[in-house]
Amino acid sequence: MKASYGQKLFLCFLVIFVLFTVGVAWFEQVRERENKTKALEERLDAYAVMVHTALRRPGADVPRALDSLLVLFPREIRLTLIDSTGAVWFDNEIRETASLENHATRPEITGARAKGEASDVRVSASNDRKYLYHARFVAGCYVRVALPYDIHVRHFLQPDNLFLYYIVTLFVVVILLANYISRRFGRSIRQLRDFTNAVDRGGEMPFTVSVSRDELGEIVTKIAENYRRIKESEQEIALEREKLLQHVHGLEEGVCFFSADGSVEFYNGLFIQYLNTITDEANGDPLMLFSDKAFAQVSSFLDSRVGRDAYFETRVNKQGKNFAVRVNVFDDKSFEIIINDITNQEKTRLLKQEMTGNITHELRTPVTAIRGCLETVLSRALDPEKERHFIRSAYNQVLALSELIQDMSLITKMEDAPQSFQLEPVNISALLTDLRNDLELLLQEKRIQMDWNMPDDLRVKGNRNLIYSIFRNLTDNAIRYAGNDVSVHVSIYREDKRFYYFSYADTGVGIPDEHHLNRLFERFYRINEGRTRDTGGSGLGLSIVKNAVAFHKGTIIVKNRAGGGLEFLFGLPKDL
Repeated sequence: MKASYGQKLFLCFLVIFVLFTVGVAWFEQVRERENKTKALEERLDAYAVMVHTALRRPGADVPRALDSLLVLFPREIRLTLIDSTGAVWFDNEIRETASLENHATRPEITGARAKGEASDVRVSASNDRKYLYHARFVAGCYVRVALPYDIHVRHFLQPDNLFLYYIVTLFVVVILLANYISRRFGRSIRQLRDFTNAVDRGGEMPFTVSVSRDELGEIVTKIAENYRRIKESEQEIALEREKLLQHVHGLEEGVCFFSADGSVEFYNGLFIQYLNTITDEANGDPLMLFSDKAFAQVSSFLDSRVGRDAYFETRVNKQGKNFAVRVNVFDDKSFEIIINDITNQEKTRLLKQEMTGNITHELRTPVTAIRGCLETVLSRALDPEKERHFIRSAYNQVLALSELIQDMSLITKMEDAPQSFQLEPVNISALLTDLRNDLELLLQEKRIQMDWNMPDDLRVKGNRNLIYSIFRNLTDNAIRYAGNDVSVHVSIYREDKRFYYFSYADTGVGIPDEHHLNRLFERFYRINEGRTRDTGGSGLGLSIVKNAVAFHKGTIIVKNRAGGGLEFLFGLPKDL
């Protein structure tokens, strides 16, 4: 069974007091034993001093003096006289001193030589009895007095247990008091635990919590009230945060919020799209902004910003687009970076100006060709073969005109009647397989290798015909302009809760002059005049791609790959 907080607290008290009591008792026992030993050593030292005094008397008869002293000493005292070399020349226990070995290395002798006097407890090598030895070195001679270390001496050195009984009694009293305190405190903690468990089970604040009438009970009451206020504040904050997130996701600007230490807190999808347009490699990490040279001024501002500078703005030109980059630093040193594609307004203006002219120009070319062919057939007498040639030319121009009208009708339908397109789950791998089979001859003619890297069961939510037109027009564009012996690769480079983000890249010639890139999706736009007509097509393929992606609530960008060729980056919604 799991121990309660009160039991754990009592166990802590118990361990602390046990260690304290044992420590105090041990220290007192050791100190008392040391004091008694010291007293015994002082007594032996007094005997040694008496012997030394007797031996130093002028004309003293040493044997008689020693005999008279030994009569005064306790019977168990052993007296030994040792010269400076360690030779024993008197021992009242051993008559044949010549047979004794040299005592210069005995512990008490070496200690007396160093400090004047020393003691030691050991077994005698002469008679195998254990003694408490005490030696004093005076006038080139060692006087050693020994007391047998028998039961009487050990009993004398045994500490008095009165203090031990006292400390044990005090320990028991303190432990009982600690048990009472821990149980009382544990009861209050248990009430606090019951309160928190009630919160977890109910999900809401239980306002009828029973608490004790003490300081901890007051704390529980305060916690309950503060909890209620916090829950109300959390609900309000969550609501406001949800509104803010919806607003940020709906912005036509890329926004990313950073903490004071530079870590990412939140960003919208458009920020990553713009960032991938500017940087050389597709990546889903906003922190790559700080390692790209295009944002060197932004990094420099954040690194060297003085206290009063809280706003910075610069422009970045990349991939034929012009971006405004703004930095706002807040009071807590956190900051936001906003990337805005400021070419959209200019693009809209140019489209309005050029739309009428482009449509007229694109229609005039096939109509003029058809008229010329038919006038030739009607006004001249031609042999059947030439007549058939002009009729076939007029037919081909009619087909081009029909394709142009069909593409314009599709774009208009996407813009004006998007509700007419039905949505369904679309398997991208199966769709790409169908596309490669449909264009197999054209791909083989240009020796183009087409592959993709994605799960076989990856599905998006959309209109299959429009999604097919996205990949079909991108592949047609690669067949016409990428060149021969190139590769086309389709992959998923990022995903979030709502979208898969596709990369459609080829290894062709790309577009060296990057200012054309931001206009590739314009209707009838040509990098050089006559390019579309020379290679076929209506000139609306990439415009259809952009409108089809926009129909699916995604965005698309195009940029030159670092290793050559073009890369299109776009998002399509998941089949949730």
